Amino acid sequence: MGIKKYKPYTPSRRFMSTVNYSELTKKEPEKSLTITLPKTGGRNNLGRITVRFRGGGNKRKYRIIDFRREKFGIPAKVKSIEYDPFRTAWIALLQYVDGEKRYILAPDGLKVGDTVVSGPGSELKVGNALPLSEIPEGWEIHNIELVPGKGGQLVRSAGAAAVILSKEGKYAHVQLPSGEVRLINQKCLATIGRVSNVDHENVDIGKAGRKRWMGRRPHVRGMVMNPVDHPLGGGEGRSKSGRPPSSPWGLVDGKKTRKKRKPSDRFIVKRRTAKKRRK
Repeated sequence: MGIKKYKPYTPSRRFMSTVNYSELTKKEPEKSLTITLPKTGGRNNLGRITVRFRGGGNKRKYRIIDFRREKFGIPAKVKSIEYDPFRTAWIALLQYVDGEKRYILAPDGLKVGDTVVSGPGSELKVGNALPLSEIPEGWEIHNIELVPGKGGQLVRSAGAAAVILSKEGKYAHVQLPSGEVRLINQKCLATIGRVSNVDHENVDIGKAGRKRWMGRRPHVRGMVMNPVDHPLGGGEGRSKSGRPPSSPWGLVDGKKTRKKRKPSDRFIVKRRTAKKRRK
């Protein structure tokens, strides 16, 4: 697919790049599978900002994605590969033999005209969803359930894939893209293959305005604010203020706030790999 670059006819175009959208086969979404989500601008029901630096952005319709893949044993044909403004991966429009249409996350390599099916006993091929117990070790998977029947919750972003390392008892050892190894019930469904739009991580935003199109407002450092706005603000010239980095409300950054372990932590066999510190 590749990355598309542009001639620098403006300064911001010099470094900007986009994904090549030639793989997509349809521009307008399926109307029956879209809904309108209200914009919040980072504000809660009281109108107060709870998430800073949010607001604006292009108008967009939310596509209803079938993460559960519960239509077992019913073949579906891929009608189109489409763009989804709410996620990094492409989505595929399926039409089942009974006439129903649904969106799924498009795996890398899935093409228009292919047939996919879900459920126990399905063929081992890209796009099919099967229980972990029926997927061989070493295969790449995505859209993995944590609770049988709840729908895929893990490995859903562009280019991501997990790998089944081994199986023991009723659990499978699954290595996630972060490096974490987790025990997952073998009854949980997962889709075979890697998530589409692999080149997404290589895209260069290129200019601040493109972030505004995404609904992201400028992120302002506390050190350049006034004392009334941030604990690190103020001072004659640039000042480190002699105190540790903190939030606008005085909470020290990096301080652990978790009160107790999550119940699901007991299923983590190996924590995700820590980033190596530069010497």
